[in-house]
Amino acid sequence: MAALPRTFPRLPAPSRRYEVLSIAVGLALWWAVARLSGLPPFILPTPGQVLRRGWDALQSGLLLRHTWVTLQEVLVGLSLGVLLGAPLGYALAKSRRLERIFAPYIVASQAVPVVAIAPLLIIWFGPGMQSKVLITVLITFFPLLMNTLVGVRSVPEEMYHLLCSLGARRWQVLRYLEIPAALPMFFSGLRIAATLSVVGAVVGEFIAAREGLGLLINEARGRYDTALVFVGVLTLMVLALGLYAAVRYAEKRLLTWQRRNGQAVVTGPGPRASSFVKEATP
Repeated sequence: MAALPRTFPRLPAPSRRYEVLSIAVGLALWWAVARLSGLPPFILPTPGQVLRRGWDALQSGLLLRHTWVTLQEVLVGLSLGVLLGAPLGYALAKSRRLERIFAPYIVASQAVPVVAIAPLLIIWFGPGMQSKVLITVLITFFPLLMNTLVGVRSVPEEMYHLLCSLGARRWQVLRYLEIPAALPMFFSGLRIAATLSVVGAVVGEFIAAREGLGLLINEARGRYDTALVFVGVLTLMVLALGLYAAVRYAEKRLLTWQRRNGQAVVTGPGPRASSFVKEATP
């Protein structure tokens, strides 16, 4: 039977004009509903009113101050989620016994909604940044752990045999085979975690906080300042999109070996294992 091809032609990149057109249509529909429905601005403001309220909040420094606090919580929580999730996922991938030991706790941590755990963390660690960071860690480490575990276990057994037959040491197998093979799945989990990190920080700020976009939205809601609520929500969307774009950029930079001569690689652990084979082969 003929072997399956390892590559397939890369699809053309979609044009940006469709994204711009979609945003323009959405804004037009928003403006039409706000104008034609006759609803007061404290129920549904127009895009122009939201833009003016956002500009006022930006000039006063209110929006920047709360955005900076939320961004700090997100970045610290996401970083700790990576530092906890990726090594633990690798350890569980290499040891079935560890997986059986930790699986009940990992599943239980995801079965309970974060909204139910957040009040306990705020009681224990206070309404400051620590509780928000821990909530963000809880919500981000699971996709990183699972994707790292799946990525490491997807390495073909034949590649292990090949490197071991060439005398590769344990750290060389990790460097030349396991890390490159797991990186695509790891970045897939990191994209999910990057968007969830914003959710984790805001959940904590909704419950109790001194600063942050969640607090800003809560206070604006209490004053029926719906335009400022929209400003806060849109700022959260921008943060999530920015983090997602940053992860995508890092992924493209680090996984350039996946695309060669206009074709996308489907399988294979990457160039490092091949380079090790070339170095070790007499």
